[in-house]
Amino acid sequence: MSFRSTIVPLLMLGLLAGCDRQVSTSEQANANTLPIENSATPAEGAAKPGDKVIVDTIGTLDRSHKGETAPAVPFQDPAGNSTSIAAFKGKSVLLNLWATWCVPCVAEMPTLDAAAKDMAVVTVSQDLGDEARAKVTAFLTKGGYTRIQAYLDPKANLSVAYNASLPTSILYDSAGHEVWRMTGGMDWTTPTARTLLAEAH
Repeated sequence: MSFRSTIVPLLMLGLLAGCDRQVSTSEQANANTLPIENSATPAEGAAKPGDKVIVDTIGTLDRSHKGETAPAVPFQDPAGNSTSIAAFKGKSVLLNLWATWCVPCVAEMPTLDAAAKDMAVVTVSQDLGDEARAKVTAFLTKGGYTRIQAYLDPKANLSVAYNASLPTSILYDSAGHEVWRMTGGMDWTTPTARTLLAEAH
C-alpha cells in the first residue's frame, strides 16, 4: 500500500470530522463571541470586562506563515488545465479550500462569490475522484454563482500541503507571499473581512 493511498483517506476522515457537522444555534452564538479583556471603566451601556460581544468572524486567523511562498502544488483550472497559485502572481488572491459536502464551506460560498467582485478568489474544491468536476460544476450552477469558478484538486493535494481542515482560506499578496490564513467559515462581506482582505494590497 502506497503512502498516498494511506494518507488521503486519513486526511479525508480528518476533514469530515470537523466539517460535516451541523452547528447548533447556541454553539454558533458562542463561536461568534469574544471575551472583553479591557480593564478600563466602560461607558454606561457598554460591554464590561468578562462580557462576550458578537463578532463577525467564526474562523481562526493564523498569521504564523506570513511571508511564505505558496507551495508549488498543481490543481486544475476551470478548463481542466494544470495551474498553481504562482499563476496568479501580480495580483492579490484569496485561495479557498472547500468541498460540496462541507456544511460551513457551502455556507460561506455566497459571500466568497460577492468578495470575488473586488479581488481574485480561487475556490479549489477538495471533492475527490473523477466525478468531482461534474459535481462541483452542478453545485456552482445551482447556487447561481457568477464569479467563483470550478477549480479542482481531486486528490486533495492542497489539503495535504497546507495540513488543512475545511474550509481554509489563504490570502496571498501580489508578490505571491502569504498574508494570513483563516481556518473555518467566515462571512467575507463584513467590515472585518474587508479589512483583512485589504492587507494584501
